[in-house]
Amino acid sequence: MGLPLLLATACAQPGTAGEPRVPAPDLTQFHDQQLAFEPCAPYATKLADEALFANERFDCARMQVPLDYADPDGPRAEIALLRMKARGERIGSLVVNPGGPGGSGMSHIATMAPTLDPTPIGERFDIVGFDPRGVGATTPRVDCFTSVEDDRGDGFNGTLVPEDVPDARAAETIALRCADSVGGEQALAHIGTRETVQDLDVLRAVLGDEQLSFLGYSYGTELGAVYAETFPDNLRAMLLDGAIDPELSGVEFTVSQAAGIQRAFDGMAAQCTSGPDCPLGTDPTRAVETYHALLRPLQDDPVPTTDGRDLTYEDAVTGVFAGMYSEDLWPIVVRGLAQVADGRGDILLALHDLYAQRGPDGHYGSLLESFRSIRCMDWDRRTPAEQADQLRQVREAAPIMDDGTPVTESYHECAAWPEPPSRTGPFVTGDVDVPPILVTSVTGDPATPHQGGINLARTLGGALLTVDGAQHGIALLGQSQCVDQIATDYLIDLALPPADARCEQ
Repeated sequence: MGLPLLLATACAQPGTAGEPRVPAPDLTQFHDQQLAFEPCAPYATKLADEALFANERFDCARMQVPLDYADPDGPRAEIALLRMKARGERIGSLVVNPGGPGGSGMSHIATMAPTLDPTPIGERFDIVGFDPRGVGATTPRVDCFTSVEDDRGDGFNGTLVPEDVPDARAAETIALRCADSVGGEQALAHIGTRETVQDLDVLRAVLGDEQLSFLGYSYGTELGAVYAETFPDNLRAMLLDGAIDPELSGVEFTVSQAAGIQRAFDGMAAQCTSGPDCPLGTDPTRAVETYHALLRPLQDDPVPTTDGRDLTYEDAVTGVFAGMYSEDLWPIVVRGLAQVADGRGDILLALHDLYAQRGPDGHYGSLLESFRSIRCMDWDRRTPAEQADQLRQVREAAPIMDDGTPVTESYHECAAWPEPPSRTGPFVTGDVDVPPILVTSVTGDPATPHQGGINLARTLGGALLTVDGAQHGIALLGQSQCVDQIATDYLIDLALPPADARCEQ
């Protein structure tokens, strides 16, 4: 993949879902801080953001928060944020999280500005994107591997296949490297959804909003939902798009994503095989077999690209995986597969680089490392036997993810993390009354399947907008006038759609 104090924070700090909450510490010093907004160009952490952040419509700042909310007088983190101020009569701030976890809210707003600025949302809201803990311009920032190591394939993978961590010593090395990158074990143990929810409420207060208006995509729906149940009195409006399913464990959700990716691949294959010159052949029932025959040879013999790098099997699979996120990318994936058949790898490597945030300067963003670090504090850790079982389930749900090697036991990438996960059980319970929330969900979403939207809306007692289509994320992206109008009416006027509301992509 989202600051004078007008309203005191809720009187509890988040605990694990279903567990008693404890009294919150006094955070007045953080709520009362005054942000020093300034030009955004120095905040760019990727080459691709340097020109975007120079936009005069943006200003940026850093917000102080406790590293550990149980110790507000201890070490601090600094949350970086980017703001595009309202063009007209201001309702308040709209804080946006693009998902991941690990997505940069600053980059997302900078990229989406041309779409959002001329809309009623851009007129009525200060649109604010922030980099959560571990991400982008925020400190601490996770950076477990060098870009050279990422190019070699030594970093975290970008698919749903469990990380290849062969033994306990390797797991300890990963934890040590990630801890060193953020300034120690204490910092690494406080990069998770639990802390980001607290940061989000400090952000609300410091921006001067009595109540939060929030837009969350993908993982941002989980972040938003946890906020809603933690600080229900501090919530004005919440639009959640591409929902994480609250009824699934981490393993179950990962397997559901694998099934969604496979459905997208099957849809792409059906389109491709019905036309001429399809690299997946002419029979959609054999497309997976043809796909493996095309890509598995890259395990031993990568194909060259024009920039001098080789397309490895892992890079190719990540590129295909990235292309399944939207039906609009399917033709690009098909061209990439055809190019591999001709002995070149430029297209799939470009898709890999887009997903892994590798810039033209060879530098990688922090998405994959932030994702793993945040989930290390959110999700249960698996034994080697459970790792193998998850791999079997992923391969069964998504045959395209079967690389042909035997299923073996491996260590969980978080096995040596300095503290256990900060929660157990579902991320929300449905036991807290929250203000009316709008959930938008695409029927053919490959990354957050539609059932998750149904379940999250029901759990939170919110409204569901169903969208017929095949992509991940749609609200306020300028891709559906129907969706954007309903989202706008909700965020500005708090008007929810009827129970059977439906749009097309």
